[in-house]
Amino acid sequence: MFGRINVGILGTGNIAETMAATIRTVPGVNAYAVASRTQFKADAFADQHGFKKAYGSYEELLRDRKVHLVYIATPHSEHYANMRLCMDYGKAVLCEKAFTINLRQAEDIFRIAEEKKIFVAEAMWVRFMPMLQTMQDIIASNAIGEPKMMVANLGYNVSQVKRVVDPSLGGGALLDLGVYTLNFASMLFGNDIVNISTSCSFNTETGVDMEDSITLCYRDGKMACLSATANAVSDRRGVIYGTKGYMVVENINNFESAAVYDYKHERISFTKRPRQKTGYEYELKACVRALKNGWLECPEMPHRQTLSIMHQMDTIRSVWGLKYPADQELIGQDPSFQDPSIWNMPAAPAPGLITASEPLSEPVAAAPEVSAAAGDGGRKEEQEDPSESSIEKSLRELLFPDDPDTQVVMVEGLDGNDSSDDDDDDGAEDESGPDEDGDDE
Repeated sequence: MFGRINVGILGTGNIAETMAATIRTVPGVNAYAVASRTQFKADAFADQHGFKKAYGSYEELLRDRKVHLVYIATPHSEHYANMRLCMDYGKAVLCEKAFTINLRQAEDIFRIAEEKKIFVAEAMWVRFMPMLQTMQDIIASNAIGEPKMMVANLGYNVSQVKRVVDPSLGGGALLDLGVYTLNFASMLFGNDIVNISTSCSFNTETGVDMEDSITLCYRDGKMACLSATANAVSDRRGVIYGTKGYMVVENINNFESAAVYDYKHERISFTKRPRQKTGYEYELKACVRALKNGWLECPEMPHRQTLSIMHQMDTIRSVWGLKYPADQELIGQDPSFQDPSIWNMPAAPAPGLITASEPLSEPVAAAPEVSAAAGDGGRKEEQEDPSESSIEKSLRELLFPDDPDTQVVMVEGLDGNDSSDDDDDDGAEDESGPDEDGDDE
């Protein structure tokens, strides 16, 4: 079907620039077109990176019949609408993480893609890297014995980046950074999760999560303890503990090395990652291979894996009570999605720290019978004060547990929902952490 594949890029931020540089190094693809919401930025990007066409709107690019594959490098909040628009024009799609804001949006995208027979893939770059197979082979070799537990973290100090703290853009640590820790656990421990225990701290002005702690319990008894922060720099390390030793992975955001230690804590092997161009070449090559074979997804990141991670993040947010504006909307008609009771979440997250636990059900199949750690402990239900909001009640119980007569009143603050139609990239995945350019326009 294809000779050389013409790539179009939506967005002109840092991550788009990385992909543009990558395209020049991968055989079989052309740096063909770029689109921004302003012609000036599109022209500047095209000139800098050698693209043949520059468009001042996304739809103009999509109307170009010579575009074969569209790479979406816009904020999380725009992914769903951008992908819908691409599929309206029959374009194959490679979309940055987080794939969508929530599971329902992802399900809708894949439903349309299947109906129209259009290739769609999530650009979770670590899924495509050869070092992943190396790590999986180490575990399969029994070098560390039977894997039982892992810890993994990812953190960058990006708390001043507007995209990271703006709920209307899908801000927060989870969709930007925590998604990597969840994928790391998924790649090495699988997705047969029976319970999620999680807590987070919120940005007190906008209400998005800034530091996340997530513990996954698996049906076979394994456990993954994950953390992510948008407030601090972490070592980005992942460690898998086994019955005979452990494996240390440096930088779960772009695997640098894997070291194996025995029960005496002596290093018995060390593997360094292969030389990279940008790291994006692997996902791009996978898309080329899929398109030329007529596949609708990439084996490295199949749709079911994207849906599993989106479901995990929805479950985590439901525990926190964190909802985005996009959670109340769905371009496809799904009335139940607009009913907040489907997640049993409060109207808005309370400031500070919330800790709870939630059993994880399968996206399609019924959930296993697993009791949540968070509950009322058999306490008699209190008579609620109708004048007291759920947030005020939660704060009263947290701050004044022994004085039920104390009244807590929330003062209206910043809502953090400033609209933005910028084509900022979705978050850089290089050694320096998420993109700190903020808004692209």
